[in-house]
Amino acid sequence: MRLTIDEYSKHFKMSKEMILSKLRKKQLSSIVENGVTYIITAETKEKSTTPTVHAPKRRKTTVAMVLSLYQKENQQLKEKILQLEEKIDKLIDDKEQMLRDEMSKIEQVYSAKDEQLKTILELVNTKLLVEQSNANTVHEVESIPADKNKDAKDIELVDEIVELKDYLKKLELEPYQRKIIKKRFLAVYNSDIRVIKQNGKLYLNFSKYDYSDLLEY
Repeated sequence: MRLTIDEYSKHFKMSKEMILSKLRKKQLSSIVENGVTYIITAETKEKSTTPTVHAPKRRKTTVAMVLSLYQKENQQLKEKILQLEEKIDKLIDDKEQMLRDEMSKIEQVYSAKDEQLKTILELVNTKLLVEQSNANTVHEVESIPADKNKDAKDIELVDEIVELKDYLKKLELEPYQRKIIKKRFLAVYNSDIRVIKQNGKLYLNFSKYDYSDLLEY
């Protein structure tokens, strides 16, 4: 067999420098053809001095052996499946417990918020009821009977509700005096239940209240 230097290097796993060194030392047989150097190799089989060891004969595989092997592998797979199912069940139980704990926390938070909201609404409702009660007490307006055939000056002061303006005219006061009395009524309107206001006008109810302190001039 003849090989080029590259082929010899790959075949015997030897560097080109080592091959060229052996060629110079005539340690390798070579020929040159058309400018290409070929290395002559003689591969011979070395006779083994060691006694031949015969491999033990393989047992013949039977159907029973195959079935036994499959049964053994099947049992191992079943055991692994059971272990995995136990792990999955444990993970599911842990997850459900976590969800129950989170739900309990959320319910506690919302319950506390509901109590706070309920308290706030009760306070607001109580305040509105108190304000409404005060408003009805201070500003309660009684219906004034309408009588087109009756002039305001002819109203009986003791038994009827009369307008402040008409009553002051009846008293024949000076304009500045009427102005002072009107301002006095307006000043106490929000705090004095005796003063009735309807449609922007002030009315007096002499059948229920005494206005002598407000009518002084």
